[in-house]
Order: sequence, then C-alpha cells, then structure tokens
Amino acid sequence: MKRVCVFCGSRPGVGEVYVDAAVQLGRLLASRVYGGGNVGLMGILADAVMEAGGRVIGVMPDFLVRKEIAHQGITSLEIVTTMHERKQRMAELSDGFVALPGGFGTLDELCEVLTWAQLGIHAKPCALLNVDGFFDPFVDFVAHAARQGFIKPLHLEMLLCDRNPAALLARMQAFQPVYSDKWAR
Repeated sequence: MKRVCVFCGSRPGVGEVYVDAAVQLGRLLASRVYGGGNVGLMGILADAVMEAGGRVIGVMPDFLVRKEIAHQGITSLEIVTTMHERKQRMAELSDGFVALPGGFGTLDELCEVLTWAQLGIHAKPCALLNVDGFFDPFVDFVAHAARQGFIKPLHLEMLLCDRNPAALLARMQAFQPVYSDKWAR
C-alpha cells in the first residue's frame, strides 16, 4: 500500500487529542493523497507528512482554491472542477483510505468509498482512526444498520477501525477485500 487517501476535518476539533493524532498519523505516512487544504486537521496532517520527509498530493476543486484554503507547501496540488471530480481523483490516486475525525465532508468521502467497495468498484482498505473514541457512535450505527438488515454482516469487515495509527496502517496493509456479487438477500 503505497498511497493512502486521508479524509479529515477542515477544522482542528476541540482539544489537542485530534491534532496530536493527525501529527502522529502524518509522521507514519510516506506518500499520501488528501483534500489539499491548509486548514484544520488537513493542514496539520500535511505539514506532519512533509516535515517527516514524505510526499503529499492534494486534490481540490477550484472554487476552494479561490477561497485561499489550498495548501501551498505540499508536493503537488491537483485542481479539479467539482467535489465529485475531487473524490474520483483521490480514489484513483490511492491504495487505501483512512478517516480522521471530521464532519459532514469526512463522512461523505468515507461512506462513498465504502459504498464503492461494497459494490466491487474497488478492493482497497477503508479505515477509521478512532481518536479518543470519536467514531464510536458511527461504528455503533453501522452495527445497528447491519442488525436491522441494511448492511450485510460480511460487509462490516470492509471497515477497519483502530485507535492506534501504526496498528491501523498495519491492518490496512494486511487487508483482504470482501465482496459479494449477490446484491439482495
């Protein structure tokens, strides 16, 4: 797994625990794809990767670049037209996906790549860095959706979750894709 796409908040969150986790993950990563921002956990993560000698590829729609939130200190920044193009390009460039804490955008990006994995569009690992239990309610919701018959139990294995960045990256490296070509039942 050479490149990991990181989805994370455009805000730093409350408390240093999220910042510390972004820095720790950034230091563990070598060559990465992310949203391209210089704000929030995105900027913190990118800075940590760059400071550790890694490469960072950002992908950002031009309307966000015009809002001056593009990170100018990364290895490369690809500018696209729409958010849909951004997500597609990040997926094309990546060998796996990990989400740090974030809001609607983070969840949107994570759920989209999980759906693509479920449909067999890709076979890349999708993971949550569960900083300080941030994603516990989401993991509980996913388990609830499976108990209620909306997610196949087999598909629960597609979402890796760990509180330790190094352990999470090791699990992503060892990931074996799950796929069922039978959609219903």
